[in-house]
Amino acid sequence: MAVEVDRKNEEIWEMQDWISPGISACVGCNVELTLRLCLKALGPRTVLAIPPGCMGGVGVVGWGATTGARVPVFFPLLDNTAAMLAGIKLQYERRGEHINAVAFAGDGATVDAGFQCLSGAAERGDDIIYICYDNEGYMNTGFQRSGSTTQGSWTSTTPVGDSSPGKSQKKKDFPMIMAMHDLPYVATASPAYPRDLVAKVQKAMQKDGGTKYIHVLNPCPNGWGFSADESIEIARLSVQTRVFPLFEMEDGQFSPTVAVKNPRPPREYLSRLKKFRHLDDEGIAGIEETVQHRWERLQKLMGEGRPCRD
Repeated sequence: MAVEVDRKNEEIWEMQDWISPGISACVGCNVELTLRLCLKALGPRTVLAIPPGCMGGVGVVGWGATTGARVPVFFPLLDNTAAMLAGIKLQYERRGEHINAVAFAGDGATVDAGFQCLSGAAERGDDIIYICYDNEGYMNTGFQRSGSTTQGSWTSTTPVGDSSPGKSQKKKDFPMIMAMHDLPYVATASPAYPRDLVAKVQKAMQKDGGTKYIHVLNPCPNGWGFSADESIEIARLSVQTRVFPLFEMEDGQFSPTVAVKNPRPPREYLSRLKKFRHLDDEGIAGIEETVQHRWERLQKLMGEGRPCRD
């Protein structure tokens, strides 16, 4: 999908690509765009780990003349990713070479199966960058429920019917969970705000020692139920409604990075997605209450933090 380029973002599109054309992501999926932007910031001195998930199955593994990343890539099991990256980085350092050891993972698995191992990497202080692309579910055999799935959502494993309103549990607030590990850098990002995303990857690169974590919301047209040409618009709307606020935690200090001075109501976002179409006013109000509670909690943590960059 063509992405509208404004003057603010021209310098990003002029940066060198480290992904060749040909990645076969689903139409309207932003995961390839997210990886492209991340690699623009990371550059060639990068070793990339892509464990099982959407990105591992949409074309990066299809090596050839016109597809694949132009940096070393390996495809570990999810629970091996952080430890293997840390070991690879250590071997480079022993040779006097500095690299960016980067995991690009998501598809629901990071917040579920991968959490214990990622938490272990944070506790050990493994010097890696972990980028989680969050599409709020699993896409291996239909759109399935995960810990990252929003409350009230329809999925193939939480179907909507007389006995079920969809997923009853709240979405796991994974960026906040990682922030509570006292990491040197934690951030949320969106492909709808490319300058903010690139700036956060660059900042993570500058932090020596410890695990750096960036959580990127990537709307899934097939799973969420919206037209493929609305993908960037949906991603932007998630920020404008504060469903997915953009912030960073640097050395323990929380700060907003994209200001939303006049937030739009969350129901405006929810109404655009088929996975929420079954909800009545009470169901929507329940999600709006969660959005407001989490925003107020984040506000308290930000306190008198630094002003927004944008």
